Amino acid sequence: MPSEPLLVGRVARAHGNKGQVIVNAETDFPAERFAAGNVLLVEQAGKDAIERRIVSVRFQQGRPIVALEGVATMDDAEALAGAALKMAAEAIPPLPARTYYRHDLVGCLVRARGGAEIGRVVRVEGSLERSHLVVEGQRGEILIPLVEEICVSVDPVAKAIIVDPPDGLVEVNETKGFGIG
Repeated sequence: MPSEPLLVGRVARAHGNKGQVIVNAETDFPAERFAAGNVLLVEQAGKDAIERRIVSVRFQQGRPIVALEGVATMDDAEALAGAALKMAAEAIPPLPARTYYRHDLVGCLVRARGGAEIGRVVRVEGSLERSHLVVEGQRGEILIPLVEEICVSVDPVAKAIIVDPPDGLVEVNETKGFGIG
């Protein structure tokens, strides 16, 4: 059974008059995900998803500018604004050791090395070099740097992360909502 397609980017807007689109990448590997020949699943609200092959790509200020098969005019490209661009999980190669896909970490239970439960990962933010876990704790979200010195055990299959944070890190990184009286 095929896996759920993985989000790799979103169409920001049309670029030029030949059907190209500027993409906001949602991956740490944009050059690999947006290479010519790759097939993307284009999902738009209220419409059936459509597979489109990447015809050409170039990067401008770090963002991919992509030409997709079947998107030939500025009007075609403008109609894709906001569309999610996904790839089949099977088309994405394995990562190097101690590197994880964001979607594999979401839902992981985070515990301190001593066993105390901190919370569950709700998302991962930041670049590959500066990623942090956003953990839903009992008193709000907690930001935990995703580095070996703090995240001492990461097991996406078991949905478990063991952390050894420096004293005060969890408390200082708790975000609390504001009350209105």
